[in-house]
Amino acid sequence: MIRTARLKAFAKLNLGLRVLYRRPDNYHELRTVFQTISLADELTVRFVKSRQTRIEVEGTPEISDNLAARAARLVLETLQIQGDVRISLSKSIPMGAGLGGGSTDAAAILLSLPTLVGGKLPVNQQLALAEQLGSDVPFFLQGGTALGLGRGEELYPLPDRSGKFVLLICPDVHSSTADAYGDLSARLTSATLQNKLNSFQQEVRQAAGGGLSQGVAYENDFEEVVFARHPQLRRIKERLLRSGARSACMTGSGSAVFGVFEHGDRLARAKAAFKENGYAVSFLSRPQYQSAWKRALKSHTKGDSWPPQSRYAR
Repeated sequence: MIRTARLKAFAKLNLGLRVLYRRPDNYHELRTVFQTISLADELTVRFVKSRQTRIEVEGTPEISDNLAARAARLVLETLQIQGDVRISLSKSIPMGAGLGGGSTDAAAILLSLPTLVGGKLPVNQQLALAEQLGSDVPFFLQGGTALGLGRGEELYPLPDRSGKFVLLICPDVHSSTADAYGDLSARLTSATLQNKLNSFQQEVRQAAGGGLSQGVAYENDFEEVVFARHPQLRRIKERLLRSGARSACMTGSGSAVFGVFEHGDRLARAKAAFKENGYAVSFLSRPQYQSAWKRALKSHTKGDSWPPQSRYAR
């Protein structure tokens, strides 16, 4: 029997991002607020039991070392199940823009494939697999708004943010994450550490108290070094603010820049003024995010628990 699920894998924004210091494991200690948005890739996942495991990903563009394929293999190996998995992937999330496109696709497989194969994947195992695949992947197992610590994998849910009118500008610019970290590492000093923590905490408190409508001044430490390499990104942020955005910030290490507007008409006028690829999106709350997943997997699941539980499991 072939079991099929059609899914949406939603993108994320970083509502502020601080890079504190390089850790002994050579990763950087981060502070950020993750936020899921309505922009999404579309996936169709098909599974049938077989004597040998075969995993295929079809899509445009073709992606080498696809995280979705790696996630599928990890799920089957962990559940000790063999089968034929075929993933059709339609990309809408721009690649290399700091929007978590590869990570959300991987999380989509971690959430959906266990329900199709009839396996039981406890939350702690699912989280462990997500951490193997990438620092952003654990966030997409929950969605909504969350505080990210460590490499970003240590997560704490936050009150949902209001963001109905968000303009996301994705220019044809490749911002190298490796270069961004390298440039920023040379500037990290212990003298700025406490200032970063204090300002980040202030942003979080202000936004939690409804400050988004008044324009939270989100800060992303990567902006200074990435804007130096790609001055057009600074101009995009400035144009968003001049166009009436109450807040504007680059997400991740770039190159996407977003602006939050109070009204849809202002967003529409701003979008028309940009020649770069622009997307009108909205924030997705955690209940909205998880409800979308439950609807997508409804025919294969039982109950209303999170993560979804397979009705085929014994």
